[in-house]
Amino acid sequence: MPLVKIKEDETFENALRRFKRKCEKSGIMSELKKRQHYEKPSAKRKRKMLAARKKTLKRLAQERRMLGG
Repeated sequence: MPLVKIKEDETFENALRRFKRKCEKSGIMSELKKRQHYEKPSAKRKRKMLAARKKTLKRLAQERRMLGG
């Protein structure tokens, strides 16, 4: 659980913004969204496979840009 200590003369809005950023970086919100609804194992495999393919294509495109100059 992310913890934010409020600094002297810090507004509530700034402290809340820092807390939200820490939650986002720690992956709490994405985990919450994943657990809201049941996902069938086949759908989970398909989603992971598509994410891996997307990651690979993105990496290849980046390498091409670096080599192409």
